[in-house]
Amino acid sequence: MTELDLRREIIAHCLRMNAAGINQGVSGNISVRFGERMLITPTSIPYDRLLPEDIASMSLAGNDGAFEGPKPPSSEWRFHLDIMRSRPEVGAIVHTHPTYCTSLAIARRSIPACHYMIAIFGGDDVRCADYATYGTEQLSANVLKALEDRSACLLANHGAIATGYDLANAFWRAVELETIARQYFNALLIGGPVLLTAEEMKDTFAKGLGSNYAGQRAR
Repeated sequence: MTELDLRREIIAHCLRMNAAGINQGVSGNISVRFGERMLITPTSIPYDRLLPEDIASMSLAGNDGAFEGPKPPSSEWRFHLDIMRSRPEVGAIVHTHPTYCTSLAIARRSIPACHYMIAIFGGDDVRCADYATYGTEQLSANVLKALEDRSACLLANHGAIATGYDLANAFWRAVELETIARQYFNALLIGGPVLLTAEEMKDTFAKGLGSNYAGQRAR
């Protein structure tokens, strides 16, 4: 895709994440890798008013918040940038505040192997990153730790992050994460889930379901 194509795709997926119910208002943000730069949604602009030129562009080599564009980047630019710099296989990041993921994150619960589809995130759980104030270096460090060998995580008292090899892949994971979070939440209400065993998860991985856990395109 051209840079203009990617900017348009970012806006389209911002509208999709609210329509899909995995985000509300302008609380979420999206970034996409473009060469040696990162394209990221600007801060506090309603998605239906976004124009392609409003998407901020940041150097992946920078660390001071410098950007190109008429609008400043999302306040969460730091963990977007750090994920892309430390994980070259990640091409896009979707950060949302979905109801069930956020409910679990408020309780500071990780999501265990309650469903075999947990494998698409790279392991037998989706971790909940420790709490830190939004937009800070500490939050970014906590996120990177929770994402080790994983493609998604929850953020304590905050929301969720999903990564992918491109934006469609990251968005798919964001939707699947909220779906599993809802199922796990509901199972907790009726006595708690029966978790899959390590051997059962091993069988799931043997089928290749988790082969692209780090955001790589499945071969």
